[in-house]
Amino acid sequence: MTQEETVSKETITDFFKDLQDRICQSLEEADGAATFREDAWQRPGGGGGRSRLLTDGAVIEKGGVGFSAVHGDATEATLRTLKLTEPAEFYATGVSIVLHPRNPMVPIIHMNVRYFEMSTGHNWFGGGIDLTPHYVVDADARLFHQALQSVCDRHDPAYYPKFKPWADDYFYIPHRQETRGVGGIFFDYLKPTDSAHKVSLFAFVQEVGNSFAPIYTHFMHQNRDIPYGEREKNWQLLRRGRYVEFNLVWDRGTKFGLETNGRTESILMSMPPQANWIYDFKTEAGSREEQTLNLLQKGINWV
Repeated sequence: MTQEETVSKETITDFFKDLQDRICQSLEEADGAATFREDAWQRPGGGGGRSRLLTDGAVIEKGGVGFSAVHGDATEATLRTLKLTEPAEFYATGVSIVLHPRNPMVPIIHMNVRYFEMSTGHNWFGGGIDLTPHYVVDADARLFHQALQSVCDRHDPAYYPKFKPWADDYFYIPHRQETRGVGGIFFDYLKPTDSAHKVSLFAFVQEVGNSFAPIYTHFMHQNRDIPYGEREKNWQLLRRGRYVEFNLVWDRGTKFGLETNGRTESILMSMPPQANWIYDFKTEAGSREEQTLNLLQKGINWV
């Protein structure tokens, strides 16, 4: 069997299962105080997954690492997006992660890597990884983006210049006119043109997935013991509120999961344990909070 022939939906699914296992192990080791609980679930329309949740850790207050492989009849919305007029079946698999830290000086992080296949022959990869600091620190944002640029450059120098602004546009909260965080990379509908191209796209998605644990455990170790007080904790709750607004109003993954009758608890696992909203909140002039808001915008060159 050639390398090209091994990149089947089964091969991709097996990688995502293993990725979930390895990321959970790395996070447990870095946290040092909590372990993931697992819920295995079945989707009534076909397929299922494994939802893993870590709560009340030393660093991670609530974190979810989900794997899914679901299939069934494509929704009308999916058919319209692909400009298909006849009914078709889909197969979707991937890993999705959101981590909400206890210390406001540790950033929130999200990653999703996925593969989608249609009975019509359409298939593609998608994903993204982005960082949402409660307080933007230039050095941390630059380190994060430099790591992602290195991942991209090893596969195609055109990737980072394309996927970075794509993330700026995707992880944007239009009704607040601010980005969710300092961005990262986002990509979707990466469609292989032939079997060799599928191998290369899969290799890129694999490296994006494998980069997650080293990047985030670095921030866990570096920032976990930075002192904070009530002011910083209250700000964290407000920033978590913005995270909730994005996920429930704008995130395509959340919408797809709910539209395809996915498991609600797994879809909403990305929600923080607590969040807050204060009517017409204003930051103080010259404060760290104001400085952070001023950096939540598209187009910042972090590398």
